[in-house]
Amino acid sequence: MLIDTEYGEKSIDAPAVIIVKNPHSEPRIHLKGIVAGSLKGLLDYVDEVIKGIHDHLVEKIGYTYHERLFNYRLPNDVIINQIDEVIKKLKKAPYTRRAQAITWQPWKDLEAEHPPCLQRIWFRVVEGKLAMHAHMRSNDAFKAAFMNMYAFTELQKYIAQQIGVEPGYYIHIADSYHVYERDFKWFDKFVEQIRNGESRQKWITTQDYLKKIKI
Repeated sequence: MLIDTEYGEKSIDAPAVIIVKNPHSEPRIHLKGIVAGSLKGLLDYVDEVIKGIHDHLVEKIGYTYHERLFNYRLPNDVIINQIDEVIKKLKKAPYTRRAQAITWQPWKDLEAEHPPCLQRIWFRVVEGKLAMHAHMRSNDAFKAAFMNMYAFTELQKYIAQQIGVEPGYYIHIADSYHVYERDFKWFDKFVEQIRNGESRQKWITTQDYLKKIKI
C-alpha cells in the first residue's frame, strides 16, 4: 500500500510477520543490510543494544533500546532491568508466558518525535531452545530491518547463554513494514538484484565479515 507519513512523504507500507527458523545459521551477514557509517557499524549497533555503549546519549537522543530494556526508568525514577527479570523467569520456568520486556513509556513516547520502533520482546524455551518474538510498531524494511534483526538475535543468543540453552527460532512482527519514498529508486534496484540472483553474492559468513573489518 502507498501511505502518507508524518515526515511529509509517502511510503510503501504493509504489516509483516517474518519467521526465521535458524537465525544463527551461516551465512548470516548481508552486506547490503549494513547501512551504518562503516561495515563495523553492525557490531557497534549490537553493542548499543546489548552493552549500552550509547546510553550516555539518552538525554539527547531520547532513548536507546539498551536503556529501555536493561534500565527501564519509571516516572518515580525506579529502574527495572527487564532483561535480568526475563532471565530469572526463564530459569525458574522455561515454559513461562511472562518472560517479556517492553520499551514504550507513554508519559514520554506519546509526544516524542521519534519514539521507539521496537515495542516488546517475548521469550520462551521451546523444545530445549530459546525462542524470541520481536514486536515492532514501525520498521524501515530497506534501511533498518536487517540490523534490527541481527542485533535482536544477538540479544536472543545472550539470554540463551545466561539460561544455559541454545537459541531457537526468531519471529519478527512489524505493524508497519515500510520503505520511504526517498528510497524507492534504490529499493527497486535492490528488488531487481534479488530477482536476478545478484543479492545472493552479498551474503557472507560471520567469520568472513570479521576478517573484512579486521577483528
